[in-house]
Amino acid sequence: MSYNKIRRRDFVKGVTGICFGTIAIPQIVPSSIFGADGAAVPSERIVIGCIGLGIQGTGNMKAFLGNSEVRLAAVCDVHEIQRQKAKQTVDEWYGNQDCTVVKDFRELIDRKDIDAVQITTPDHWHPLIAIEAARHRKHMYCEKPIGWSFRAAKAVQKAVHDNGVVFQFGTQQRSGGFFRQACELVRNGKIGTLKTILVGVPGSWTCPKQPTEPVPPELDYEMWLGPAPMAPYCYERCRPYTDPPRTQNPGAWGPWSIWYCISDYCIGMIGNWGVHHLDIAQWGNNTDLSGPIEIEGAGVFPEDMLTDCATSWQVENRYENGVTLVHMDDGTAKQHPQQVGNYGHGLLFLGTEGWVHVDRERIDANPKSLLKLKPGPNDIKLFTSDNHHVNFIDAVKNKIQPAAPIDIAVRSDTLCNLEQIAIKLKRKLQWDPSTEVFLKDDEANGMLDRPMRTPWKI
Repeated sequence: MSYNKIRRRDFVKGVTGICFGTIAIPQIVPSSIFGADGAAVPSERIVIGCIGLGIQGTGNMKAFLGNSEVRLAAVCDVHEIQRQKAKQTVDEWYGNQDCTVVKDFRELIDRKDIDAVQITTPDHWHPLIAIEAARHRKHMYCEKPIGWSFRAAKAVQKAVHDNGVVFQFGTQQRSGGFFRQACELVRNGKIGTLKTILVGVPGSWTCPKQPTEPVPPELDYEMWLGPAPMAPYCYERCRPYTDPPRTQNPGAWGPWSIWYCISDYCIGMIGNWGVHHLDIAQWGNNTDLSGPIEIEGAGVFPEDMLTDCATSWQVENRYENGVTLVHMDDGTAKQHPQQVGNYGHGLLFLGTEGWVHVDRERIDANPKSLLKLKPGPNDIKLFTSDNHHVNFIDAVKNKIQPAAPIDIAVRSDTLCNLEQIAIKLKRKLQWDPSTEVFLKDDEANGMLDRPMRTPWKI
């Protein structure tokens, strides 16, 4: 067996949760180069550049590599080691040395031959890169959340609409069969009238303060910080997930990058993980183009640590239709008095005649017969996508909306920001989902935006 065959077999097996379909792999030159085996000829392929090559960025990149409708042309990361690893992966896949490597995302976006970009940087960079991509008429697959403030997300929304580009949000659960099934059961009244939604996601982890260290030559630290405040460099602050931690991390997700839990770069798991399940909650509640009218909650924040994002929380979001969405960390969700079974993580839709619990690997319901129901001719049938990355490429090629378009993305993103503001202010907030402002609360409205470090701005 040839070296190419071994590498590509292992490559495909290593990308979990992604269905590539059948890929013909000849020993020397991929037949898809010539448009054989049903693959698109080079002139018809979507040319993609990947920005941000950590663990999630590399996974997304491999998903696009496995699509015969795509040609991956360039990679970008402020970590030299990360971008060189990515180039090696791409070049080995295509059997050449054609993948371009850049450090500055603007250089990649400025290329005329690139049709679309993948944005998988730390969260504080998402809005700036997305706006730049839209202005250059690049379609984008943008990881969640959109950014670190409501205003930033709205600026991305405007740029996407103004420039007519396809935007796919990285809330890949929109392309998950269990989630679609659960939402269809709820939307079609199979559990009676929906009353409550319980959502559980991992809490943020913590890291002690670290000593200041010299910036390693392979990292452009100034560019890594970008719009975030200047801060002394330490290894843990911007360590990629692929590098080992130097400090004992008591968080449940141990080796994950610490920046997720530093508010200068991310609002923590209430938003970074929370947006996944909150997006599905909005879908099931038929409010994914709206939002709650009242938000109230509390959270626990670490003190005197490098990390400062809430490690646990409980937020109640009340909607005009009478539904209450309770968002919690997993531990709190497991103890909620309305929780069923041994659940905590995931979504529990509670109705007057039953319930549905759904997570990425399972769906459960009461009564159990709900799980065998087939949609009737008059039932609501929700958007169907079985592969988030393929759906994005299809949307670009056919000039149609993807599974997680910008308007839905902003509403889900907004909910995370509203919750963060509520647990910071520790009081009940009134929100108008039509005008998208807090009612009679200047302090809360002031927190819908946050400053960016010069020279970066929206």
